Formats: sequence, C-alpha cells, structure tokens
Amino acid sequence: MSKRKKSKKKYTPKSYKSPQGKKNNPRKEKKMNFLKRAVLDVFENKLSTVYNYKQIAAKLNVNTTAERKKIAETMHELKLDGLLVEIDAGKYKLKTVKSYVEGVIDMTYSGSAYLVTESDKKDIFLSPKHVGKALPGDKVKVFVHASRNSRQPSGEVVEVLERKKSSFVGVMDHKGSVAFMIPDNQRVPIDFFIPLDKLNGAEDGDKVVVKMLDWPDDAHNPFGEVSKVLGRPGEHDTEIHAILAEYGLPYDFPPEVEEFVNSLPLEISKKDIEERRDMRKTLTFTIDPHDAKDFDDALSFEVLDNGNVEVGIHIADVSHYVTPNSILDKEAYDRATSVYLVDRVVPMLPEILSNKVCSLRPNEDKLCFSAVFELNDKAEVQKQWFGRTVIHSDRRFTYEEAQEVIEKREGDLSEAILSIDKLAKILRTERIKKGALIFDKEEVKFILNEKNEPVDVYFKRSKDANKLIEEFMLLANRKVAEFVGRTKEGKASEKPFVYRIHDKPDPEKLKALGEFAGKFGYQLQLNSNNAITSSMNKMLEDVAGKKEANLIETLAVRSMSKAIYSTDNIGHYGLAFDYYSHFTSPIRRYPDIMAHRLLQTYLENPKAKPKADSLELDCQHSSDQERMAAQAERDSIKFMQVKYLMDQDDKEFEGVISGVTDWGIFVEIKANKCEGMVRLRDLEDDFFVYDEKNYCIRGTSSGAVYQLGDEVVVRLKNADLMRKQLDFKLIQ
Repeated sequence: MSKRKKSKKKYTPKSYKSPQGKKNNPRKEKKMNFLKRAVLDVFENKLSTVYNYKQIAAKLNVNTTAERKKIAETMHELKLDGLLVEIDAGKYKLKTVKSYVEGVIDMTYSGSAYLVTESDKKDIFLSPKHVGKALPGDKVKVFVHASRNSRQPSGEVVEVLERKKSSFVGVMDHKGSVAFMIPDNQRVPIDFFIPLDKLNGAEDGDKVVVKMLDWPDDAHNPFGEVSKVLGRPGEHDTEIHAILAEYGLPYDFPPEVEEFVNSLPLEISKKDIEERRDMRKTLTFTIDPHDAKDFDDALSFEVLDNGNVEVGIHIADVSHYVTPNSILDKEAYDRATSVYLVDRVVPMLPEILSNKVCSLRPNEDKLCFSAVFELNDKAEVQKQWFGRTVIHSDRRFTYEEAQEVIEKREGDLSEAILSIDKLAKILRTERIKKGALIFDKEEVKFILNEKNEPVDVYFKRSKDANKLIEEFMLLANRKVAEFVGRTKEGKASEKPFVYRIHDKPDPEKLKALGEFAGKFGYQLQLNSNNAITSSMNKMLEDVAGKKEANLIETLAVRSMSKAIYSTDNIGHYGLAFDYYSHFTSPIRRYPDIMAHRLLQTYLENPKAKPKADSLELDCQHSSDQERMAAQAERDSIKFMQVKYLMDQDDKEFEGVISGVTDWGIFVEIKANKCEGMVRLRDLEDDFFVYDEKNYCIRGTSSGAVYQLGDEVVVRLKNADLMRKQLDFKLIQ
C-alpha cells in the first residue's frame, strides 16, 4: 500500500557522520559519546545479528581507515561496558538480558515510550523504532535489552497483548484516492489509513471518530473506518464532542437503560419506611453550590438531653434503586464516575435518578443511607449508628447562604449551622495536628453565555461553609471505614472493603520541592512524617496570596502520590487517616455504591465474606475511570481557556512562569489562570538551554535566566482550538 508522509515527528534512521567540525548543541548532549550511540543503534535494529567492525562501518557509511579503526576500538569499549558480547575474534552481538516483561505503554509526544509494569521495577524505555505497533495505553510484551545505564533499562515491543481502545478522534486528510485520519492525540504516533468505502460520508477536514479495524504485519499504518462525523474542527460542539469521544464518554444513556429506569417503582412505599429508621421529624438541611442539580448529602441536627448533639450525615440511598447485576448497575459500573466538563456533565446515572429521585431535594421524603453521631463539645464521637433511613430535608442552602449565616451569626437555622460549624472547626484542627495536609488552591471557573462560550473567569476558594460540609463528609467516610476495617480490639479485620488509599509521597519529589521552595525563603522539613506535614502546611499557609502561591501549591500537589481505590488498606497519607473510604457521593461515584452495599451486608451478617479478588478488580476499574475523567475535565478547561483568549491577541498580559521544559517555558496569566507556552525558538536574543535542576532556562551568551516563578509580560501569538494550545510571545 502507499505510504503517506506523516505530519508528525517520526524516527528516521540516519547515516553516521563524523562529529568533527560539528557545532555542539548543549540541548543534545548525552553521557554516552556520539559514536557509541551510533554503533549501538545498528545492533539494536537487528538484535541477534553478529557484526564485525567493517560491517558496522558500512552501515554507518564510514569509509576512511582512521574512522574504521575508531569503530573497532568503540566496539571493544562497548564489550568492556557489558553492552556487546564478542562471539568470535572481532565479531560482536548485542548483549541482552534474555527476559520478557509485560506492562502498559505510556507514550510521549516525541514518539518514544515507557513500559509501566505492575512491579516496583523501573519503567523500561522504548525508542520510537522499538515501539512497534503499540499505541498509548496498550498492554504489551517487551523484550528487554542490556541496559546502557543502570538507571534506565530499555527494550522493544514484540507483541501487543491487548488494545487500550479501538476508537480514535482526529481530522480527515482526504486527497484524491487516498484518505488518512490524523489523530488529535499527539501521543498517538501514527495516522490511520481509511479505505474510501469506509469514509461513511466524511469529507476532507472533518473531525471524525475512527474505529481501528486492523493493522496488518506488512502495513505501515493501521486501517480504520469512520464511525462518526463530529463536525468541522474549531466549532464549539465539535471540539467538546471530540473530548467526549476521545475518552469514550457517552453523550446519552442507551435506550434500554432509560427504559429500565422508567420501569422502576420510584415512589416510597409504606414497607420502605417500616424497614428504615424514620428521621423525617429531625431538622435536616443541605448545603451545596448554587448551580448544583443533584444533592446527594444532607445534615441533620438535634440537641440531646445530656447536652451533646446528634449530627446525622445522610447520603442518598442509590443502592436501593441500582441493584447488583441489573442493566442500570452495569451501565453505572462501566462509567464509574460522573464527568464534569466546563459546559456540561456526563452523569453516572440517568437524570431521573441523579437529579430527581435520589437527589435530596427540600420538602420531599427521601431514602438514605446514614451515619449518625453523638458528639460532645470537643467534637469527640460518643456514639455512632449506621443504617438505612428515610429523611425529609427542611431547607436547601447554597454555600453562599450558609456562609452568610456563619459570618453574621444569625439567620435561618443559625443555631444548627453555627453549632455544626464550631464542631467542624475542631475536627479540622485535630486533623491537622495528626498530620493531615491542607491544600486550599484556587479553583478556576468560567462564566458561560447562552451558547456555552466563555465570557469571563472567576476564582473560588473554600470558605467555612465548604469546610463544614467537608469535615462531616470526612467524618462519615472515616468512621464507616473504621467500622468495617477494624475489630473491637483495634486490629485490622479480614472483611473485604473498598478503601480510598493514599501512599506516602516520593522522597525525591519532596526533596526537589524543598529545594525549589527554598529559593523563595520557605523551609520544608523532611526528617519525619510529622515534620513533612507540619512544615508543608506552614509553607502553604505562608505562600497564600503571594505571586508564587499557585506554583508552589501545584508543585506540592505533584509531589504527592495519587489516591486510588483498593481492598488493600494502607491508610490515607494526605488526610492522616488509618482507615478511609468513599461513602458520601453515590450519585456520582460507583465506589460509594460498592461501600453502601458492603456496609449493609456486614450490618445484616457480620460474618459475611464477599469475594476480595473481584472487589479489587472493581476498585482498579474505578481508579482507571477516575483518572480518565480527570484528563477529560482538564482538556475541557484547556479548550475553554484557548477559546476565551483567542480574540485577545492585541493585549499584553502579566504572567508567572509556571513550568520550564527543554523546548519552552509555560506562562500562567495572573488575571485568568490561562496557561500557554513561550517556545525557546521564539527567544531570538540568545540561545537558551534547559537547566532541569534549577527549574530554569539559561542564555548561553548573555547568562540571562528565566526561572519558575518569575513574573513576565506576554502577548498571545497563536491560539489552537484543536490542539487546545496557547502560544505566547515574551514581551518583557
């Protein structure tokens, strides 16, 4: 078949040229010298082939006696380095580890990749020529080479075991009798060949979804078929639908799921009430964002005769309607989470459940799963109760309304809100004392017009009303996990459960964070866990409101491990909890439904033994879907940022350098938090090189330095809606 010239950077074998007289490029320096790399490249192209120095010289187009001698010497050095094996006098082959490893491909923009394995071993580097027919996220089998350096093993893909996805989003390039789809995802290193009878109405320039059909061994490109035409690139709905399609997010629920939901008995029966604790007469209210449509948690409040208070955390009983193995349950499991794009929500459950039946709307009876606590004036739990309830919310507060009650100390239900707020502050203080990390980053929000286009930006920080809800949700999540996971004697139980776990941070990342923060005068103590968390919290508190605040907060978050779901409880480092689960948001998170079911199982039968292995697979799926949702949400934010700025190329913006790479500096605009790049090639007054250790770029002639955190002035150079990228020109 004909091959199409790629629009993306590809690996191309090059002839060896003597480095004599070649100007050294500081950005391309490597530990291994130029000739050694060239010789090894020849051997790695043919793993089992034996070469002598004359054959290598021919491969590298070297024909002088002096350079051939140098190749012979280099091959001997590579033997001493343990990278080549001398099979016979002067004949060598590549030394291999003779091992195969399975893992998942993590592609880079350059076309190279890393194999991520489940073991604790280092990731394996795969050069572009050794990626084979693997695509991002694929599970593959890799042959491991002898390592050129002990820190980074390398290898090559020998088999694709399982494709991560079968559909890809991109733009059609249809010229005459040849059609290709160029993927939007720049980490997909190859274009898709589309036979003309598989275009299904797609035209040149259309943004489409392509289903991968085949990738024959003798074909350079995979074969595909257009499964959906999304529209013209750059249009709002086209690009948002492209984000949904890229991550496999469905626009709608299948008809059979909608039909099933419509057949459910949605009215609360007399039997439902009789089987539950009736708390409809207890004062109950919700506090949510002003634009919330689903209310999955409520608080109840009652002063007891002994002077203590009873606070109930009431969570929509989604598991009453989403029964195991039903068609609705399977759909909710597949989605695993609601996805919140800037201009829309892709819900885990159909609207009739998420916004109506399960939503704890005011002045309506609702079925709940509740955690009820008796607390003294020190916020210590004296008694606790878990189980199914029926409630009646008396009032719906927005965060702003509840905040006004807290600040003015008067208003509707002020006694309840002020009492709960006081307890929440005590719980928060105790949490911090025990080593919890407090991240309070500003959240960027867009104001959209009737066409869902961004017209303004504003920032949100948590206030007391937000923290009030947060603390009692944390209390419920923690106590539910303790109830299941810990015996009365204080030991870990053997009951399988869904935990939300968070591992300790990477020491190297913490060290790098400490060094960077030190440049701004902040101290990060690393000699113990308590020292880390207390000094981290002090740093985050001190940096609030400063120009470097967002950068240090972002780096601090990046230094942390990622929280995941697991049946293997290792505790939650960031919250300083030994036991923690997700119990409080079953409308939008499937693991919360799993937790409800398991808790009810143990309440009914403390000796029950659910299957831990299948539960762990469910946890892994939910963690994967959560990561996917976060990526989709970030893409939608980037798209809106580009759209917001694209007509403002005549303005100058004050910004802060928010990232430094070997191809440019990222700048975040102060006024709107939009981030773009100033490319090194556009800095015309000097040749700049990347200083990774010091988070900066440095001019080789002038010595000028641009460092993470520096304030700069930029102007918009280019806004690319399709790639969701902003390019800036440095003005000052």
